[in-house]
Amino acid sequence: MTRLSIAIAGCGPAGLAAAILLDAQGHEITIFDQFDEPGPVGSGLMIQPSGMAVLDRLGLAEETLARGARVDALLGLEEHGKAVLDAPYSKLGVPGAFGIGIHRASLFGVLLEAAQARGIAIATGHAVTGSTLDAAGRRLTFDTREPTAAFDLVIDATGWRTVFDSEPKGVLEFGALWASLPTLPGDPFAGNLLEQRYRRAAQMVGVLPIGTRKGETGPEVAFFWSLKRADYAAWADTPLDEWKDQVRALWPDTGVLLDRIERREQLTFAIYAHRTQNPPTRERMIAIGDAWHSASPQLGQGANMALLDAWGLARGIEEGRTLDEKLRLAVSWRRDHVWLYQWVTRLFTPLYQSDTDWHPAIRDRLLAPLSQIWPTSRIQAQLMSGLFGFPLGPLGLTVPDYEALSASASRS
Repeated sequence: MTRLSIAIAGCGPAGLAAAILLDAQGHEITIFDQFDEPGPVGSGLMIQPSGMAVLDRLGLAEETLARGARVDALLGLEEHGKAVLDAPYSKLGVPGAFGIGIHRASLFGVLLEAAQARGIAIATGHAVTGSTLDAAGRRLTFDTREPTAAFDLVIDATGWRTVFDSEPKGVLEFGALWASLPTLPGDPFAGNLLEQRYRRAAQMVGVLPIGTRKGETGPEVAFFWSLKRADYAAWADTPLDEWKDQVRALWPDTGVLLDRIERREQLTFAIYAHRTQNPPTRERMIAIGDAWHSASPQLGQGANMALLDAWGLARGIEEGRTLDEKLRLAVSWRRDHVWLYQWVTRLFTPLYQSDTDWHPAIRDRLLAPLSQIWPTSRIQAQLMSGLFGFPLGPLGLTVPDYEALSASASRS
């Protein structure tokens, strides 16, 4: 294979995974990011079987599980205690399958350490503003720095705010307040579930176990509260205790976590967008992860889709003859799965985040009962796990051996 010089804009899961895979193929890789020191942004996320298929092939599945927390099901109750989301991984039909709740810092650390072990160059303090194309290749441009030398290929892994796509970003009405909080043995949470409580679809509070970060003394949970972007300013002006009372009224058990939130600064407001960059390629350039496609976090697929994109890109570059063919193959193996999840997420998000009464009514009275009946229960598990639409086969991937992974974790 011809050795390519490749610039990766963005040092998140998509960029790091692509860097590791492409470096292993012998290409010359440089990652550019605006941070002064490598670090993640955000709180908790879910690693689904789809994403674990990539981490397993990278040799990082055991370390990911060691830093995260096993999640066996998603459980959501409406305000009166009725279960309206009950989605165990056991319905997936994969022996021993589970999800992993993990802090973004932990996933970032696993991938960063693997990249550093390979000696991959990471250029910090480089806020990318765009790129230029000339006969020598594509160059990245920055806000306060000179453009780079020409690269054979530029990979956009900068997330949904990417500067390389001028189309409207499709920012969603609802965002979420997030906090990473220590959890104690007596806390009234299951420990192996992503638990949520809903008041219709206008309010949602959730707790996700996210394991123990490297260097920390104990496990944490990600606490999140759904909030409209338009209401954030009012929330910021509301006394913190008044907001806590509102959360307790929906889910009294969260009081133990709310007591650990002493300052407003412990909470981060996350904004989401539903968008697709179409096409995701141009001459000597390709977008992966949220830079290509982003959506509401309701199905918990962001990092997993990014990992699949990175794997698809590496395989396309390995198998294609020309650069154009390499990128075309990478996109072709991912396009249908991306389209499917963009469509499904757009359809399902209002059931859990909207001001209407009819969306949660459909969720509670129709979808919740149906989801307990085969084959709907199997489809729900496939959607949750990232395996709906069978994305792994075209990429040459398979789900990891979860029973062996569990046994290894137990021995450790």
